[in-house]
Amino acid sequence: MALLTAETFRLQFNNKRRLRRPYYPRKALLCYQLTPQNGSTPTRGYFENKKKCHAEICFINEIKSMGLDETQCYQVTCYLTWSPCSSCAWELVDFIKAHDHLNLGIFASRLYYHWCKPQQKGLRLLCGSQVPVEVMGFPEFADCWENFVDHEKPLSFNPYKMLEELDKNSRAIKRRLERIKS
Repeated sequence: MALLTAETFRLQFNNKRRLRRPYYPRKALLCYQLTPQNGSTPTRGYFENKKKCHAEICFINEIKSMGLDETQCYQVTCYLTWSPCSSCAWELVDFIKAHDHLNLGIFASRLYYHWCKPQQKGLRLLCGSQVPVEVMGFPEFADCWENFVDHEKPLSFNPYKMLEELDKNSRAIKRRLERIKS
């Protein structure tokens, strides 16, 4: 599996409300881990938005193409830089309803246009359809860092300090999500 660079993780999972200069485009990334309940080795990968395909749709297509055993249950954990847009929320709900052997959990670093009613409706739809959506905290950031980032190259920053800062920033985002859900 290809891994994210440490710099890509640092920039794209950054959940600060305002960015300092120089500005950079905040991309949508989805890192997933598919774990069979029989204890087999998990499958991991990641997607980013393409011109005509959101990362969530690329993920759905990838899982469909795997030809998973429908008699086997799977836990799927997704770490996203942005929560799913309303269109992707509908697609994810339809996908999970058609694949009841999959148990999907979504953790997002940031909320996508959280002030817009259609995006709020999409988040509530996911949560109401047995697809929990949560904001990433320290355990999720650390798991994503350990499993999806290439650690071979020397770092220009302290990863532990970065993970603590991401966790601190996520507290306000968690409160925002809870208001949307209620």
